Amino acid sequence: MNKKIIAIIAVVIVVVVAVFGIRCINKNKAKTNVTQDSVNGSLSEIMDKLYAGIPEDELPMLEKTEVTPENVEYYLGTTEIDYKEALASEPMMTSIAHSVVLVRTKEGANTKEIAQKIKNSVNPRKWICVGVEDDEVKVETKGNLIVLVMLTENGDKVVDNFNNL
Repeated sequence: MNKKIIAIIAVVIVVVVAVFGIRCINKNKAKTNVTQDSVNGSLSEIMDKLYAGIPEDELPMLEKTEVTPENVEYYLGTTEIDYKEALASEPMMTSIAHSVVLVRTKEGANTKEIAQKIKNSVNPRKWICVGVEDDEVKVETKGNLIVLVMLTENGDKVVDNFNNL
């Protein structure tokens, strides 16, 4: 009789420890995911947040374009980066120096290293007849996101919005 009670108590203890152990593991995984993917949402949703607080009359008519292997060099200055996805926001009229590009890096990628490569490679005079000054080229990171901002006006506001995500 005593052996049965001891066995039942042992089983209950094992089950309780297992349940709490799994909960702790899941909580740690959730914290890790928040750190790795610190900014949730689609790149399009995040891009909209970057322009928050900037009056429409201070922005050109913008178009969002997916960054692909075919156009990555135009938007980021290099084909030598490994990323998960990227989205560019540029004017429909290309004679305006305005480019905001969001890059989501792959899991485990060195985001800061990729950001530096973009900063060193991007062409601030890629548009016809216009360009931005070197100090108007800003590259920031947050979690697994990189933002490249090349604007003559409101660049600091876009960067502030990114840093406050």
